[in-house]
Parts: sequence; structure tokens; C-alpha cells
Amino acid sequence: MESVNVLVISAIGDECLRQITSVSPRIKLTDGSGLFRAERSGDLASKEKLDALLAEAEIIFGFRLPQNVLARTPKLKWIQVMLAGVERFLDIEMLESPVIMTNYPHATPVSELVLSMMLMFVKKAPFCFQLKQEKQWKRFTLGMLRDKTVGVVGLGSIGREVARLARAFGMRVVATRRSAKGVGKARYVDIMLPLTQLQQLLTESDFVVLAVPFTPETTNLIGEKELRAMKPDAYLINVARGGVVDEEALIRALEENWIAGAGLDVFATEPLPTDSKLWELPNVILTPHIAGVMEGYAMRATEAFCENLRRYLNGKKLLNVVDKKRGY
Repeated sequence: MESVNVLVISAIGDECLRQITSVSPRIKLTDGSGLFRAERSGDLASKEKLDALLAEAEIIFGFRLPQNVLARTPKLKWIQVMLAGVERFLDIEMLESPVIMTNYPHATPVSELVLSMMLMFVKKAPFCFQLKQEKQWKRFTLGMLRDKTVGVVGLGSIGREVARLARAFGMRVVATRRSAKGVGKARYVDIMLPLTQLQQLLTESDFVVLAVPFTPETTNLIGEKELRAMKPDAYLINVARGGVVDEEALIRALEENWIAGAGLDVFATEPLPTDSKLWELPNVILTPHIAGVMEGYAMRATEAFCENLRRYLNGKKLLNVVDKKRGY
């Protein structure tokens, strides 16, 4: 029985390692996380030891990849990344390589953060926090999500889950998808639009949710023109990548009330610089790029990897295969 060499390069814990080995007796598992961490700190001795492991690896599983990974892995066939966004790994060598790459979309925590931001805006949570700090008892009228329109830009796994949750709140859902050829419908979506009709989505939406991958096509997708197309009482929520939005244009839009506010988990520069105006703007809710972070992340990512590992061993199609040319 031919063994399959699996190299883990992130610290995931003993229980996760046991789960991987339990998939099949064919699995020859090596935990290279310590060597990878040491190599990144400049330890040359660890680099040599890691080279020996990489040379035998057929499958790699982890959050990050070693430098020059393809040159060091002559037997490599598949990389499972423990993240949704993979743009940082797609250099020229990776694009031209036959090595399969799969990702971990983790749609549930990201979509829940989107809904929490939407609820915070309609329920005026920032104002509630302000009143509490000022010890003021001041009654006011709250809004509702029901009957509002959410525009989901990018109907991938995260966008679909946002749409599902939004429909559960009685919201109308408009979405764009790169592959859409014309106007139509989809599950949990009232109107599906091609990306070329983004302007229609912007003008109709009370909330615009960015859930697209970061590619050359989506860089600065939302700029001054798009922000001015939004309704003045609408909110922008970005859980994609900071580069999808022209951040300077967004700051002007928030300062000059082109839009009502923004919920941001990602930024052009991370960590967000302390001199960024986004820290001070009262109509901004921000989180430090943690939309996908959740309790038990390593175990959940390992479970997804194990499902794919079973498929790999049985010659079946893998889940969440990255189209390297498209970048997602």
C-alpha cells in the first residue's frame, strides 16, 4: 500500500494531527510547523531540515507557505490553504504550476459579522455606546432590517451565506456574480446581475456588502463614482480585501455624507495606521481583519482538509479548488 506524505506547516495541535492520520493508514503525516516557524525567524539549520521534509511532501496543509515552495517540493501535488484569500500565494511560478490549490472559505463567521454590522447600524449601536459613556437616558427610534435591500457584490460561498441570512431577516437581496451573463435569479437572491451592472445594485441597496476575491479585476472596484451612486442613507460593508475600495474616496464619502456609514473588517494598509481618519469617524464600525476568525478554527479547517483528503485518496474531485488564473 503506497503511502501519501502529508506535511503540516502550521501549529494545529495534537487532536487535529490525530484527525488527519485517522483518515487512512496510507497517510504518512509529518508536523513541520516548528521548523517552518524557525526558518521564518532566520534559523538556517531549520531551513535545511525543512528542505528535507519538503522534498518528500506530496500534500502541504497550513496557513502560509514556505518561500520558494515549488522549487523545494519536487513531489508536491496539492496544497490545502487554511484561509479563504489566496492572492498572496499566486506568483508566476504557482500560476504556471500543475500543483492543485484548495482554500477554506469559512463563510459562516464572515457572514455573521456582516449581519452583526448591519444590525448595529439599524439599531444604532454606536449611539447606544455613546449614551452609555455619557450616562444619558435618551429614547430614540430604531430601524429594522426587514424590507431593506442588501446588495451582495460577489456571490461566492460567503456572499451566498450573507444572502441566506439576509432573507431570513425579511430583506430583499440583489447580487452580482462574475459568471452571470444577464439579469436573473438565484437561491436566496431576488435579482442576480452581472458585474457590469454593479451601478444598478449600488443605487438600489440600503447595504452594499463586498464579498469578492481580491484580483486585478476587483482592485479599487469601489471608488468615488460608485460611492456617489449609493443612496445617502446606505451603508458599505467590506469583508473582502482593503484594496477592493479606494480608501481615500471612502473617507471623503464618510466625511461628506455621500453615504451613511461603513462597516470595515479589511483595510488598504494593515494594521490600520494610527493616523487614519477611519479610527475617528463616528459613522464607521471597524474590526481588525477578524471576520473569519472563530472558536475552534484549526479543528474546523482540519475537518475540511480531511474531507478533501478522503476525496484525494479515492480519486474524487476536491472541494474549494482555486482557479489560479482567476485568483480564487
